[in-house]
Amino acid sequence: MARVRSEDGISLYAELAGEGPAVVFSCALNTTHENWREQVETLVPRGYRVVLWDYRGHGRSDAPEDPDAYSMDRVVSDLGCVLDWAAPDERAVLAGLSFGGLASLHFALAHPERVLGLVLAGSGPGFKNPKAQAQWAEAVDHTAGFIERKGAAVFAQRATEMTIGRRPELPAARRAQAAIAAQTSHGLAHFGRRIAGLAPPVIDRLGEIAAPALVLRGEQDAAYERAAQVMAARLPEAEVVTIPGAGHIVNIEDRGAFDTALLRFLEKLRAAGV
Repeated sequence: MARVRSEDGISLYAELAGEGPAVVFSCALNTTHENWREQVETLVPRGYRVVLWDYRGHGRSDAPEDPDAYSMDRVVSDLGCVLDWAAPDERAVLAGLSFGGLASLHFALAHPERVLGLVLAGSGPGFKNPKAQAQWAEAVDHTAGFIERKGAAVFAQRATEMTIGRRPELPAARRAQAAIAAQTSHGLAHFGRRIAGLAPPVIDRLGEIAAPALVLRGEQDAAYERAAQVMAARLPEAEVVTIPGAGHIVNIEDRGAFDTALLRFLEKLRAAGV
């Protein structure tokens, strides 16, 4: 584990395991690096370098009190600092779930020379329609207010379907839930309102992303069905995998199917020498 310094002096939590092509995992909103723990166990023995990290305001990273310290540009910059630490002067596969996928898309557009491939799980390119964007921002603000009033521990107990999945009895889900509960309320609230709720859409720029992409979704994750279709149609080199019976937190709910699809994609990149 390490503390990576951001461009504005924030201390970011990051982990690095294994050797080989780098795969950087970015988490869903209000979750932590612990949501990806089982993917470390899968990829490292197969010759991949796995990088986990926490956004500012999340997990073990610093949570600035100043709301102005939170923006999508900062997230892109922070991801770049983590990548510079874990894989300097190399390209990496960026894997993200939900907000993590959108953050990865923003990074790929800003720094295409650093991206080997994209894994976009239960994610989307943002909202182009102003009404849909406003409704999303309102929902994020509502969640942020709940976290501020009740605390991260109560949130972790109640918001399981969108944070640890529909199988909370799984050991991986329990570990992820404990990490979510330990977070600071103001960090999650600021991140939600200033970053996730206001995230600029990239739907009209998807055609600029040349890196191969795996668009992956749980069959029961209805909210992201249309988003997956849009990304599959507009990304120049994309393949789509739907995992039967799974919901939003697909990598925990059905680790076997998720890891199989992920490894197949990574091995294709490796075989092609991308």
